[in-house]
Amino acid sequence: MDDHNGLSIIYREHGFPCPLVRWHFHKEYELHLIVASSGKVFVGDYIGNFNPASLFLTGPNLPHNWISQVDEGEVVARRDMLVNFTDELLESGNQVFAELKTLTPLLERARYGIEFRCKRTIRQAMKQMQKIADSRGITRLGHFFILLELLAASDDYQLLSGTVVAHTADEHSVDRTNRAVDYIFAHYSRELPLEEVAEYLGMKPTYFSRVFKQATGRCFVEFVNRLRISKSCELLADGDKTVTDVCFESGFNNISNFNRRFQQLKGMTPSHYRRLAVQRLTEQNLY
Repeated sequence: MDDHNGLSIIYREHGFPCPLVRWHFHKEYELHLIVASSGKVFVGDYIGNFNPASLFLTGPNLPHNWISQVDEGEVVARRDMLVNFTDELLESGNQVFAELKTLTPLLERARYGIEFRCKRTIRQAMKQMQKIADSRGITRLGHFFILLELLAASDDYQLLSGTVVAHTADEHSVDRTNRAVDYIFAHYSRELPLEEVAEYLGMKPTYFSRVFKQATGRCFVEFVNRLRISKSCELLADGDKTVTDVCFESGFNNISNFNRRFQQLKGMTPSHYRRLAVQRLTEQNLY
């Protein structure tokens, strides 16, 4: 992503599907607001869910992707609002304006990926991003720093990746990993052996296993299980299906394995997670 054309910050919008929607990384920070649709977010070794008004910040060379769960052939015209900016902008600014040093903790956290949780902060951020979209020059830069100050002041956030998974791989490796993630996403709800994905990519299983872990920070089986658990959380929060139905619909083939994996990753049983999800939804509807 080197098309800054001498500008300090870049604003983009795009829909889904779109060539920009792929597993990738770049040297810029990325502030990413979901405008429409729901789906799966991948940041470093993290897999989770996104919905309209989800707001994320990713650091330099941290792999990320957002895949919408839509009907076949469905097009989302305007799904994303993005602001990209580089380290150089803030490093240079720090040398001149001491006030910018207050942003350093935010940028350090971004190395792991951040999801902002406060609805008020997200609403204000959305307005500020629109001002960035509608302005140019120094005015745009002013709106940008107001936006970063807003986010730096927020203490309602979640760090995403368990480790700093920073990459500088070549384009071929990026494309190969992107194809693997896309294939897994399309087929994880059924039994999906590593050998099948390796064959799809034209790679030997042992080599694919090593390359995949280097790229995603997770071994193949763990990556698939995390994706399935993320799907099960989505289904449990909906509240309509039994735990057994959720187990099989999310790709697990027996309930005991599902319960064990869920407990390992979420620290609670599926039933407990559902109760908490319903409680959170009820509380949100009160405000």
